[in-house]
Amino acid sequence: MNVLNFINAFFSDSAHWKGYDGIPTRLWEHVWYSLLALAIAAGIGLPVGLWTGHTGRGGNALAFIATAARALPSFGLLVLMFVVLGLGLLPVMIPLVVLAIPPILVTTYEAVRSVDPSPVDAARGMGMQESRVLLQVELPVALPLILSGLRSAAIQIVSTATIAAYVSLGGLGRYIVDGLYQRNYEKVVGGATLVAVMALVTLGLFWAVHRIAVSPGVRRSN
Repeated sequence: MNVLNFINAFFSDSAHWKGYDGIPTRLWEHVWYSLLALAIAAGIGLPVGLWTGHTGRGGNALAFIATAARALPSFGLLVLMFVVLGLGLLPVMIPLVVLAIPPILVTTYEAVRSVDPSPVDAARGMGMQESRVLLQVELPVALPLILSGLRSAAIQIVSTATIAAYVSLGGLGRYIVDGLYQRNYEKVVGGATLVAVMALVTLGLFWAVHRIAVSPGVRRSN
């Protein structure tokens, strides 16, 4: 049986569309884990990246932190957190957030640093406070690159959130883990297909946000 047959068999089985192990339930769990991890990572990475990019300080430290965080294996960190913290959502959130912070942090820093200094100097010459310079002058211009960092982090989270199933949580990884254990490759392929589709949907959502949030003038200049 080829991959297309596995996919067709998985999605045409009505048992996969209802109950606690149904696609709607597992999909919602996966979305919830992904949104929560992205929100936490953005809450940490965006303010730090914006301020360090605005002040120009801490660039080397950010690069070191990002490199160190990227070197950490997500599954290995999950196992370590599970040993230390036990079952629960926290051992899953920690590796997902650690995975997502570097692209948000570094891209946000670089986005603000790449803003043309002329309007920034003009804003300061008009007496604008530093916080207003950052939010009203630098942020709108840096927004396309910042969104690209968020998009990269979101895709990584969506793809990696399957690890939640290894510590008895839900999500789309449940199909992959359970399918491998049961030698049910129809379930494995179905779960992997759902993750891939969710990643594509995430790309589409960020494309829409980019079209809505970024001003036409900034889009043309990029």
